[in-house]
Amino acid sequence: MGDQTPRERDDREAREDREASRRTYLAEERTLLAWMRSGLAALAVSLAVGRLLPVLLDTEAAPWRVLGVAFALYGVFLMLYAPIRHREVRRALASGGFAPLPGVVVWTLSVAGVVLSVGTIAAILTNL
Repeated sequence: MGDQTPRERDDREAREDREASRRTYLAEERTLLAWMRSGLAALAVSLAVGRLLPVLLDTEAAPWRVLGVAFALYGVFLMLYAPIRHREVRRALASGGFAPLPGVVVWTLSVAGVVLSVGTIAAILTNL
């Protein structure tokens, strides 16, 4: 590297910067897809909880359907928030900044996930 001219060093650094930028944008796209996969997974759980479990347990379907709808709403939120988050991060990256995930989103998803989990555990243990 000591043999490089200042121009060659500048060219190499510019290539490295472009490569890092590409990797960052690709990582952001993978994150977008992860949000979408999580939403689809929640929808799959909603079908299992709301439709399949009542049949398998031969029990009253209404409480399970309520829980299934709650999982579906969780999944819909994830899939609707994904493009919003995608846009925020892309704008921040374009300006050289960073877009932290808002605390309200973190807490909303965490609390909803815990409520859904506890509701599912309670439903299973009480065999609604």
